[in-house]
Amino acid sequence: MRGKRTEDLNGASGAPRIISWNITLRCPLKCAHCYVDAGEREAEGVLSTEEAFRVIDQICETGNPVVVLSGGEPLMREDVFSIARYGTDRGLRMVMGTSGFLINEKVAAKLRESGIRAVAISLDSAEPAVHDQFRGMSGVWEQAIRAIRDCRNQGIGVQINMSVMRPDLRDVEGVIETGTVLGVREFQIFFAVPTGRARVREDPGILEYEEMIRQILIRYRDHGVNIRPTCAPQFRRIADEAGIMSPAWGRGCIAGISYCRIYANGDVTPCPYLPVSAGNVRTASFADIWYNSPLFTALRDPAMLTGKCGRCHYNAICGGCRARAYRGADAFSTGWCDGLIRPENLSDTGIFGDDPWCPYEPGGGAA
Repeated sequence: MRGKRTEDLNGASGAPRIISWNITLRCPLKCAHCYVDAGEREAEGVLSTEEAFRVIDQICETGNPVVVLSGGEPLMREDVFSIARYGTDRGLRMVMGTSGFLINEKVAAKLRESGIRAVAISLDSAEPAVHDQFRGMSGVWEQAIRAIRDCRNQGIGVQINMSVMRPDLRDVEGVIETGTVLGVREFQIFFAVPTGRARVREDPGILEYEEMIRQILIRYRDHGVNIRPTCAPQFRRIADEAGIMSPAWGRGCIAGISYCRIYANGDVTPCPYLPVSAGNVRTASFADIWYNSPLFTALRDPAMLTGKCGRCHYNAICGGCRARAYRGADAFSTGWCDGLIRPENLSDTGIFGDDPWCPYEPGGGAA
């Protein structure tokens, strides 16, 4: 059934712009920060090829968003090229998020033939040994570099995704320099959220990360590269304070507003780091979930925000990380189970509370 459209925060149609889809939880690597704890075992109840096609049909009812085939490692799934081709033929912009570990010239050519328009390849350090240690296997850095070259040679757009695990600007500078030498101009800088294997056991040093984000934005404001801090929506406030603007950024936290995640078993969540299900595509259409689920409806209402996020005059462009708010400051010491839940009372989840990673105090600057 086609869902009833609701209005988004800006009064537009509210159609999704980006959908991240964990089509598999299998992965050959053992990355220290993996938010779904991917590995050798497949997810229970993973969607079949035919079910994946039906999900694509349902997505098309909402418009033509970007669909990110992700994992685990999406190339571990034998039908990934068929899924990409089906989505492409339906008019969707199909892209992929990958470690690059399984990409070679032949695979890059198949990606192009299946209609994959762009790939986001993970590169977490300019130092091979550091990246390989982080990814749990030797040779991963060299393969990622080859994958970037192979995809670019096939005319596929490349974005580098970097996961930041310490507040050191030199790490980011090294990755951006490496990428630009390879011809990459798109960079997404991820700040770990404590879920899956990325559980944080102590206060991560939020003031140091705040300053690091500021330095990144200032350092690269006129360098001809597009950089978006991710899972750190306060970057919009930091950029505003520094007088930096980019029309490509959008709102800081877009979870459930213009973005969502489809889990391997068909559950739909606001983002990959917020394991709260809004419904399952096996029992409801994607359009109905997107437009009518109480969870997504609440996330689109800024009046639902509480605490300092609710009082903050930046909440329209930032919104705070709803995944970090989900368990609040306790997540720094305990982490949380990343199993999907379906809460009866959304207000009990903490989703709409303070973002514990943001030191800003409305009306008083940073804490």
